[in-house]
Amino acid sequence: MNIRCIGCNSIYDSSSVFRRAAAKEYMLMLMHSRCRFDINGLTMRTPADTLIVLDGRYPVVYSAEESPLVCDWVCFDAEDEQEFMDSLDLMYNRPLNAVDTEFVSQLIRNVANEFYSLESRRLKMLDSLMRILLVKVGETTVHREAPVQTAEPHYGLLVELREKIYRNPQMKWNVDAMAAYVNMSRSYFQHLYRETFGVSCIADVISGKIEKAKEILSETGCTVSQVAAMCGYDNEEHFMRQFKKVVGITPTKYRKQA
Repeated sequence: MNIRCIGCNSIYDSSSVFRRAAAKEYMLMLMHSRCRFDINGLTMRTPADTLIVLDGRYPVVYSAEESPLVCDWVCFDAEDEQEFMDSLDLMYNRPLNAVDTEFVSQLIRNVANEFYSLESRRLKMLDSLMRILLVKVGETTVHREAPVQTAEPHYGLLVELREKIYRNPQMKWNVDAMAAYVNMSRSYFQHLYRETFGVSCIADVISGKIEKAKEILSETGCTVSQVAAMCGYDNEEHFMRQFKKVVGITPTKYRKQA
């Protein structure tokens, strides 16, 4: 990880407007106050204690919303760490609810302290601390997206659909059924869903099933076959293959480690 710059508890007045367009450079932000983002034609107004990870694909304009903007932030690149970044399954360019605001903020402060230190092992420490920070942010999974106000007319319906997908992983979700739910053509729905949430609709369906499976495995004594059925899988083998592909271990091993 190569950190370009970092700030903790930075305060900007309500008239400050920032424009950002940095390809191949990430920016992680934890907003402690309300903020407005304009990303790829979508306007989003976020509450305090919101996380966002910008990946440089789109020009971004952000500013304080009615009061001074207070935030922790870090700019970095990860050209040699793409496999690690992909493994985190982060949602980019969309606001996320912070799982533990104080802990994330403290991690960023730890990174900043090391960034400005003169210790001989500074670079190794920075790499380790950044990995811990990003793994923690990765725990803010796609279904924890922060509530926003947006100019996209279909946004409310898409959010409603997404919540239903995660609440009902046992349902046989497919592209046609989801497109019909929001009254869109198949191709337009797929395009808009990915643009809105940063992930394909089918990948989101799978995420919902696997997250529910992890919850059942951790909290109940249901058999793997029962878990598969409760999460909408027609057979145990398909469930086990998909679970291992997403999580990296089998459902049985996950249960033992939970």
